[in-house]
Amino acid sequence: MTHPAHSTPGTGGRCPVATPLYGPQLDGDGLPALYEELRREHGPVAPVTIAPGIEAWLVLGHRELLRLTREEQDFSHDPRRWSLLREGRVPPDSPIMPMVGWRPALLFADGQQHRRMRAAVSDALARINGHELRRSVRATAERLIASFADRREADLVPHYARKLPMMVITGLLGLDDRTGQQLVQAIAGMVAANADSVNAGKRMGAILLALIEEKRRTPGNDVTSALLHHPAELTDEEVLHNLVVMFVAGNQTTVNWIATTLRILLCDPAFRSSLTGGHLSVDDALDVVLWRFPPTQNFPARYATRDLRFGGQDIRAGDMLLLGLAGANQDPEILPADGIPVIGNRSHLAFGAGPHTCPAQDPARLITRTAVDTIRHRLPDLELAVPESELAWIKSPWSKGLAALPVRFTDPQLPSVRTPASSSISQSGEPS
Repeated sequence: MTHPAHSTPGTGGRCPVATPLYGPQLDGDGLPALYEELRREHGPVAPVTIAPGIEAWLVLGHRELLRLTREEQDFSHDPRRWSLLREGRVPPDSPIMPMVGWRPALLFADGQQHRRMRAAVSDALARINGHELRRSVRATAERLIASFADRREADLVPHYARKLPMMVITGLLGLDDRTGQQLVQAIAGMVAANADSVNAGKRMGAILLALIEEKRRTPGNDVTSALLHHPAELTDEEVLHNLVVMFVAGNQTTVNWIATTLRILLCDPAFRSSLTGGHLSVDDALDVVLWRFPPTQNFPARYATRDLRFGGQDIRAGDMLLLGLAGANQDPEILPADGIPVIGNRSHLAFGAGPHTCPAQDPARLITRTAVDTIRHRLPDLELAVPESELAWIKSPWSKGLAALPVRFTDPQLPSVRTPASSSISQSGEPS
């Protein structure tokens, strides 16, 4: 496998040689090997660049990542502490700024300010009715499957995994389908870390600001309205940027989780047989993905609040440290001897750790589980349409997602169309 070429960061020689985590040469299939090479060469904390001239430390050790996420006195979430930014060494149009630029959102706050915003976000998410969400995901999944069932083939990334979370999550936020699709396109452009990322971030902000103005005037039973009217009294700007964090974290992560789980079921006959025979559950498959192919590979960022020795490296105040979630999951210090995670073990770091652990992991799991389970039952003879070796990952320093998942099938088991008499409203007028 060819790794990205090494480069020397502009830090006056105090850093070891750094490895780029960006560019068209980024090989998604080779990322696990790259992380292990970095671990062998540098230990649990490795020097990387995430854009031209932008250096950071990638935390690959499981123990070190736990410390990074738990000890806010040493590692802040606030990018305004970032020395490269303070020194004017990050161009305003840098493709990474939409991901790491400061926002008044829980992801960029410490201490009491973080707890205030997290309370509002957690309470808004807790209001989601799990039974209703499951029904919504299943109905959406069945509509999507029906849209390509007659062709007896599909690409499950654009036709299923990418559409389903968007349709569900935008509904939770209170957006209509058309505006939701525009939001997804804007966010995809933002996280791509390319020349259009800044403009894509502006398009995303405009869509969400219009939604907030609407829900301020006319509240509904949605997450946006819950945030706007929470006792924490978030400002419109805080609601906007917390929605950005929720959607960016929720949508693409769930897309990747669904597609990669389906890949395992299609490419691992033993696993699929165990699942069909009831020896394993869909949740077991979801956990294998979170261990081996976490939907978010690397996550920005923490900033050192002081000079310290960390993971064998000399970290300076203001240095950026990235959460190497995928690398930390493969830390040989915590994996079994055979390197295979134990089924049912959820001590992975796919959702982060510490006070900033992802607050949306329960609805994300419900969406993914239902999406995978529905397509398994509706397309029981689903099979991969190309050799597994031809499947490719998207090229991103942050996400681990399939670029395509072409499949074929012969006998779709679509639900019968229900008559009005057998709809969700019973004869008495109550929900059935």
